[in-house]
Amino acid sequence: MAHRVCPWWLGYLLISPLRRMRYKPAEVVGPYVREGHTVLEPGPGMGFFTLELARLVGARGRVVAVDVQAKMLDKLKRRAMKAGLADRIDSRLVSADSLGVGDLAGAVDFTLAFAMVHELPEPARFFREIAASAKPASLMLLAEPKGHVKESQFDTELRLAKEAGFEVIDRPEIKGSYTVVLKKR
Repeated sequence: MAHRVCPWWLGYLLISPLRRMRYKPAEVVGPYVREGHTVLEPGPGMGFFTLELARLVGARGRVVAVDVQAKMLDKLKRRAMKAGLADRIDSRLVSADSLGVGDLAGAVDFTLAFAMVHELPEPARFFREIAASAKPASLMLLAEPKGHVKESQFDTELRLAKEAGFEVIDRPEIKGSYTVVLKKR
């Protein structure tokens, strides 16, 4: 399967208030994020979940949002400034072959991988980088859209996550998504 990144201009649809009718960010990430946490969000787009993550981590926490598209991050930064949350968000422009989070080794409490792993050219490398950045027993919410990803592809992603050192601990229901919560062993 060819890997294509969501075009930057679709980011406006992804932050649309209509999307909140399907996904409520606080309900999706709230059970996993606490004040003071360090959260990693690969592929944040324009920040649909990022702003809620920043609220949840509080003034002592931070959200590291990494994306391959500068235009997505520019809009995310503007939205964060407007919401008064910019000081909690570390936005990083990265290349397609690395998350650029080597400085986070063993520091991440929670990773949100929402509808983005299927866009990666090397998911195995992605899961290894997530595992390297994660604290022991940290969590990752992995969700992939059923409209873009076949169940067999999601199963492959799960196998790669397990090979990187994660185990499935829950399968929460997120409408229209294959979803698991993984814990670093």
